Amino acid sequence: MPQRTLLFVLFDGVQSLDVTGPLEVFGGAEQHTPGTYRIHTASLDGGPVRTSSGLTLVPDGALDGAPRPHTLLVPGGHGTRDPDPRLTGWLRTHGPDAPRLVSVCTGAILLAAAGLLDGRRATTHWAYCDRLARDHPAVTVDPEPIYVRDGHIATSAGVTAGVDLALALVEEDLDRDVALAVARHLVVFLRRPGNQAQFSAQLAAQTARREPLREIQRWITEHPAGDLSVESLAARARLSPRHFARAFREETGTTPGRYVDRVRLEHARRLLEDTGDGVGEVSRASGYGTPEAMRRAFVKALGTAPAEYRRRFRPAPTRSPAPIP
Repeated sequence: MPQRTLLFVLFDGVQSLDVTGPLEVFGGAEQHTPGTYRIHTASLDGGPVRTSSGLTLVPDGALDGAPRPHTLLVPGGHGTRDPDPRLTGWLRTHGPDAPRLVSVCTGAILLAAAGLLDGRRATTHWAYCDRLARDHPAVTVDPEPIYVRDGHIATSAGVTAGVDLALALVEEDLDRDVALAVARHLVVFLRRPGNQAQFSAQLAAQTARREPLREIQRWITEHPAGDLSVESLAARARLSPRHFARAFREETGTTPGRYVDRVRLEHARRLLEDTGDGVGEVSRASGYGTPEAMRRAFVKALGTAPAEYRRRFRPAPTRSPAPIP
């Protein structure tokens, strides 16, 4: 198996976790399977950089003297707000030569500024998707997924999504056993599917200000198979159905029905990904009642049926991995 050289681009204002998260994943894979990855870090002039949190990172050298990478990884951070033209120029020149080009968080802004995302689908941190789309109309920005693959280019959402993407790349380069060993060592999920939303239902909606409504949000999440009609939820909040529906929308930014739909879909996806429960059992546990009702919800929201979703996103069972040395 050929050794892959990974080049991490460093710059002032970089987000430290955008660098160290993926680096720990690839470094863990190298420890598990020596000779797999050669990791190199570089800044424009080879000097230390100060991260957005104040941490100083010392690179291995300058970008111009760095080894030609198989994977060029560009992290994000405050330093992408006003990109250094020398950095975007370097990326414009050398980025196309990399067999695999990866960005974490707002690193996608640097790739876009270098013209490397034109005509491609990409994502970034949810708070910067509008900016990316506005400033770079040639890029198709998808604000939903935690990471997006378009050919040899992969872009990811904020911070921890870089770890998910790195684990997916390790699984692709080596195998699932190595990726699982690294994930267990770092105590993270092996693989959140790339199309998983950046926000859970609870985070996507605003948290209600009043305790009765916050309690209703918690109740919905904990009881997706329960009676979650407006009338039932209103009675639990001790409000009239009309008052409850109006107050819920004002405080959360969505209607009770849409919130329930998203919680149930999220719950069903998690069961399909993480368990061997049958589609009928998943549909009942998630509050759909019947497989057909769940199928309609999946097709409407995701464009795929539950059984096909499971085939695409639930890994096949494998043997237990060897521990990381």
